[in-house]
Amino acid sequence: MDILSSRILLRPADYPTTLAFYRDGLGLAIAREYPGGTVFFAGQSLIEVAGHGGDGASSPFSGAIWLQVRDLRLAATELSRKGITIDRPPTQEPWGLHEMWVRDPDGVPIVVVEVPPTHPLRRDSRWSPA
Repeated sequence: MDILSSRILLRPADYPTTLAFYRDGLGLAIAREYPGGTVFFAGQSLIEVAGHGGDGASSPFSGAIWLQVRDLRLAATELSRKGITIDRPPTQEPWGLHEMWVRDPDGVPIVVVEVPPTHPLRRDSRWSPA
């Protein structure tokens, strides 16, 4: 299988509210718009909020959207200022990442992550110093 691109597709119960959350609340930049939908840039991924194909009811989502930021405390302040409820405040997790959790209007969990400078995700695995 040859994967050319990917995105997270959401079909919210209330399209305008969810659109405003990702655009205005999280401040994601728009990659493209089409009649009945908007695709947002989310780092190396895309999040598409579709206003079609759903039954108008929120459906369970067993995963989470992972968004990496440069400064988690600054992100927490910005989200709070915009009235977005923080379910779990910024915390350093046992695996070394700094995380906080929020939810979109349909209850989709979003983990906002800061990768500390010493974390293995920041190490260049192409070589090691001798």
